[in-house]
Amino acid sequence: MPDADALAGRLLAREREAVAPALNLADDRRPAERALAAALLDRLEREAPFPGAPRVGLTGAPGAGKSTLLDALLRRLRARGETVGVVAVDPSSRESGGALLGDRIRVHAAAGDAGVFVRSMAARERLGGLADATRAGVAILAAAFDRVFVETVGVGQSEVEVASLADTLVYVANPGTGDALQFMKAGVIELPDVFVVNKSDLGAAAQRTAHELEAGLALGLAADAGWRRPVLLASARDGTGVAEILAALDAHFAHQVASGALVARRALGRESFVLEALLGRYGSFGLARLGGREGARVRVRERSGASSFALAEELGREIEASLRGPA
Repeated sequence: MPDADALAGRLLAREREAVAPALNLADDRRPAERALAAALLDRLEREAPFPGAPRVGLTGAPGAGKSTLLDALLRRLRARGETVGVVAVDPSSRESGGALLGDRIRVHAAAGDAGVFVRSMAARERLGGLADATRAGVAILAAAFDRVFVETVGVGQSEVEVASLADTLVYVANPGTGDALQFMKAGVIELPDVFVVNKSDLGAAAQRTAHELEAGLALGLAADAGWRRPVLLASARDGTGVAEILAALDAHFAHQVASGALVARRALGRESFVLEALLGRYGSFGLARLGGREGARVRVRERSGASSFALAEELGREIEASLRGPA
């Protein structure tokens, strides 16, 4: 059985060889291993330096070219010396429940490069498309790498979930398919911080999609009023616009650090994670034992110094004790 404290120490020392065993532990559902993983993640969240590695969420409809664009971003980041960790959330295999790996075959930058680590995780039929261990994976990779990306499967509720753990959310649009309009109709246009219209080599179709997004942004409210959300044109095929995307990511992260928005964003993400973890494990009936969502939120805010992972375990034990009743 792994030594969780020693593993956490190795990660905090940015030892990349500790990443794989830590991720395996975090994805283990057995009770003893789950307790060890909670201890590991608790220490990482409490002791990791702030702001640490920027965490970028990459989302958009299937076929938008997210994986190909991610590959282009990784190549550019590696060229300037950054190490990168990637959590890629894939559809689940109906046979095994494991990740199908899907578009990961197009992330070539990871092949044979010790400075890039890609972890595929299965969505396991969750509505939001994010794997249960995604937040844990991000915490582990952020301890050992300079930057972390989370690529999700599809659109919809997944934007809401990935926005709760990413410092910057990027929406990748596919030109001429109507995806951008459907995205606006879904009511989540206020969530992304950067919009990218991929396949700009398609010309007029890409320009039209960019104009649609800009028009939608003019009507919507941004989560951060101090940040003007850009709509960028890019082509993962020929590398056009990749440098501009990275410049926007860097600018958004710097803006959040300087304005204090990053502290608030990560605190809100911590809160959302604990509530969703408890709701997924115990349902609304169990959450009612803490006073429902609002009662649980108050409890999380009262424990501002505790990690999200430790709080989820602690409040979970409280729910279980309440459900059992008096001894």
